[in-house]
Amino acid sequence: MQLVSPNMHNDSSAEEWQARVDLAAAHRLAFNQGFSEGIFNHLTYTVPGRSDRYYQIPFGMHWSEVTASSFMEVGIDDGEVKRGEGEVERSCYCIHAPIHKALPQAKAVFHTHMPYASALTRLDDPRIKEIGQTEVGLSGAIAYDDEYTGPAVDPAEGARLAKVIGDKQVLFMANHGISTVGATVAEAYDMLYYVERAAQVQIYAMWTGQKLKQLPAPVVEKTQREYKDERLYKGPTPAQRHFDALKRMLDRKEPDYAT
Repeated sequence: MQLVSPNMHNDSSAEEWQARVDLAAAHRLAFNQGFSEGIFNHLTYTVPGRSDRYYQIPFGMHWSEVTASSFMEVGIDDGEVKRGEGEVERSCYCIHAPIHKALPQAKAVFHTHMPYASALTRLDDPRIKEIGQTEVGLSGAIAYDDEYTGPAVDPAEGARLAKVIGDKQVLFMANHGISTVGATVAEAYDMLYYVERAAQVQIYAMWTGQKLKQLPAPVVEKTQREYKDERLYKGPTPAQRHFDALKRMLDRKEPDYAT
């Protein structure tokens, strides 16, 4: 079924096309790494140069088949398809559009039901514990929503979630899943990857039945400072380097995502 114009590449600027390629890669990678659940999770990104539209796949498209040409451009204010073809999945619009609109750091908004992180959201205490360097590096970036209000079918829910996220990059959504936000696709995906890894390791540690070994406060503070130290690397950020490496892997296995 043809969902988009065959001339989508030619009709897009270089910046727009790169955004489409990166977002398509994120969908394929997320499926390959076990982050997706059916067709109801969502990865979106604002159209470069515009604050009134974001990219969304047509409802019913599986993440394993997403390509750069797949995306619709959806109006942030009205949820209408402005470019491309397909149906707008309601909960995607109601969660993502208000977050894109409210938070300047949220050009990318990724929402998933990843198994390990989602398992933690089902617990009375879903917090990532400061028991290792990855967990400590993430801890200052996570906001926790302790109230599940039901399926998101009203933009008011997305506006509420945006307030909970505030200046953080990750949202643990009670009894639900998680969302990550970033200024780039690479930032949002990198955070998605490491949150799931931290949750997996924590659950494995919890399975032993032994008491979790909390790191001392001075070590936590030192580790957090060093994670934030931008002087450690020159050139691309670690998040960008990670995502570029993942895309190279994808280029070898599934090069059609960039079409």
